[in-house]
Amino acid sequence: MKFTKAEKSWILYDVGNSAFTLLIATIMPIYFNYLAESGGLTSVEYLAYWGYAASISTLCVAFIGPVFGTLADTKGFKKPIFLTALAVGSIGCLALGFAKQWLIFLIIFVIAKVGYSSANVFYDAMLPDITTPDRVDSVSSNGYAWGYIGSCVPFVLCLVLVLGAGSIGLTMETAMMISFIIIAAWWVGMTMPLMKVYEQKNYIERPERVFAASWGRIGNTLKSARKNKKIFIFLLAFFFYIDGVYTVIDMATAYGSALGLDSTGLLLALLVTQIVAFPFAILFGRLAKKYKAESIITCCIIAYFCIAVYAMFLENQTQFWILAVCVGMFQGGIQALSRSYFTKIIPAEKSGEYFGLLDICGKGASFLGTAAVSMMTQITGSANKGISIIALFFVIGFVLFRIAIKIED
Repeated sequence: MKFTKAEKSWILYDVGNSAFTLLIATIMPIYFNYLAESGGLTSVEYLAYWGYAASISTLCVAFIGPVFGTLADTKGFKKPIFLTALAVGSIGCLALGFAKQWLIFLIIFVIAKVGYSSANVFYDAMLPDITTPDRVDSVSSNGYAWGYIGSCVPFVLCLVLVLGAGSIGLTMETAMMISFIIIAAWWVGMTMPLMKVYEQKNYIERPERVFAASWGRIGNTLKSARKNKKIFIFLLAFFFYIDGVYTVIDMATAYGSALGLDSTGLLLALLVTQIVAFPFAILFGRLAKKYKAESIITCCIIAYFCIAVYAMFLENQTQFWILAVCVGMFQGGIQALSRSYFTKIIPAEKSGEYFGLLDICGKGASFLGTAAVSMMTQITGSANKGISIIALFFVIGFVLFRIAIKIED
């Protein structure tokens, strides 16, 4: 399948923003652990505070996404709103390099992640504008696939800098500062092709009072979603099963660090996750041509439930490597096909509104997941027991998703 220039540019953005995602999932929690230890925090406090910060950022986007997602559906608004969110995220990424105290670092991290996550809402909503329904599964899957493998390029540079800081005469703080600069530059650079070719083809005409109309449309969209049982039940299902996926992504390195596993081994294992995710994301895109996306998503949910149960008993580095490979196998498939499946069941001209709702479910779930793991860890004093709560969300998500797909359009 040959991609159009617009599809290639859209996929390329995933290559850019995935570098920030990988940084959050790998080096950043370890660096925060370094700052936390310098500030006198225990391993349990470190894991809990990192989880709370991730929860706060996702909760903010859960409120921001629907409002600006609705506004972005207005003719000529999607690109400038997307660029504003991109600016907040990339500038926040740069600012992280100058934070030397753990609390300041967490505050800037929240701001940067809000910008990053908000930009993703509008990026996902661009999908109906850049491709057609019969190509959406493949384009969405390739976005994640190339994002996984492409993000390894700046990540490896950052990894060499951080792990080899002492041997090349750099402090940890300086190595991290350079790393944040590399990631921000990569992210912005990969966005430029999309901004040159993107055209908002599906939109709502601009009303006289844009912001007031946007607020009104949010209410109408919520009512419409509730009346459309297929969309409504799918959103509930997505809320629960994607909770586990995002929580695993957000907490993996922090969880391994809390268990006392070697930092270098954790980083390399998660690099393997990205490499494994590349071919499997493409594979799932191709499988969607032969099998129903609903069936593939169901298999991914079951696989993630097994991964969550396995994580409860994780004790050593080898087990973490096995976990990393398994996550890589199903991560791209469940995210990409959920995105493309949702694209097929919503009105194209209201993609911003509906993806705003999807983001409430995704980010709201992530808030619940990371908060639940953090609280369970503090209550039990055990990272293994804390992570066990994730499995429950996959069970609920599975049941609701199977109900949703049986509802007629």
